Amino acid sequence: MGMTDPIADLLTRIRNALQARHVRLSLPASRIKREIVRILKEESYVEDYRIEEDGKSGILVIQLRYLEDGTPVILGLDRVSKPGLRVYCGKGEIPLIRGGMGTCVLSTSKGILTGTDSAKQGLGGEVLFRVY
Repeated sequence: MGMTDPIADLLTRIRNALQARHVRLSLPASRIKREIVRILKEESYVEDYRIEEDGKSGILVIQLRYLEDGTPVILGLDRVSKPGLRVYCGKGEIPLIRGGMGTCVLSTSKGILTGTDSAKQGLGGEVLFRVY
């Protein structure tokens, strides 16, 4: 049986690994997961990531990021749009997360973008999740 929400699965695995203080996390890769993790790395929420080939879709290995005192950089990771209730926003309605201290990630016609990037390009889209 297939997974109904791979994005929620990715976010839950990251939250669980952070709570357990794991340094690394491995999960089955997909194109959308790669794009999401690429954005998390660009926004400095994760240290690094790589794709390991396994003859199928690959394995996504994420290196999580912590502060000097061991506190995770990611404090919150919330799914906004779900398979049962999609949430869309126009170019002027992009949510501001934690007064600009967080990031929302959107699926737009130009691919997966942060809220800031999609506002700069004048694009709206589906609000996938927010991270702070």
